[in-house]
Amino acid sequence: MFSREEIEHSIQQALIKVHQDAVNAAKRAHDTATSSESVAENKYDTFGLEASYLAHGQSVRVAQCQADIAGFEQLFALSKRRASKESVIHSSKQITLGHLVELVDQEDIVSLLFVGPSAGGLKIELAKRNFMLITPQSPIGEKLMSREVNDEVSINIGGKLHHYEITAIY
Repeated sequence: MFSREEIEHSIQQALIKVHQDAVNAAKRAHDTATSSESVAENKYDTFGLEASYLAHGQSVRVAQCQADIAGFEQLFALSKRRASKESVIHSSKQITLGHLVELVDQEDIVSLLFVGPSAGGLKIELAKRNFMLITPQSPIGEKLMSREVNDEVSINIGGKLHHYEITAIY
């Protein structure tokens, strides 16, 4: 299906793009907050104050993106060290942090989820297929941790119970 390097590269590129978008938004918000047009004309004019709050929020978002990138870099470095120590590939592996998991629901719809340390919900395209980052703390992440191929999991989404079978772990 996908090589480990392809998966990691696509995640890194997506995180870098999200980070750059956040940097650009923070710059725009900072420019707006410090613009001469943002100076209050009277005590009820809060545009400048609101712009400064937005600039602060965007800078927090940039810091979170940097933390996401660092977290994935650590995960990928750990995965490489683990892979170099393993001489035998186990056919029965349990889902842990760093695995790409393939699920099939009751309607035979295939989903791909990558269990990562952060950035849950980010959708990534790889070779014309999409997968989503999830965290072990998410509802589906909690259900998947330590499960194996052919295990079944159920999760309540929007008041409806969804059933999935784990068909592959990469």
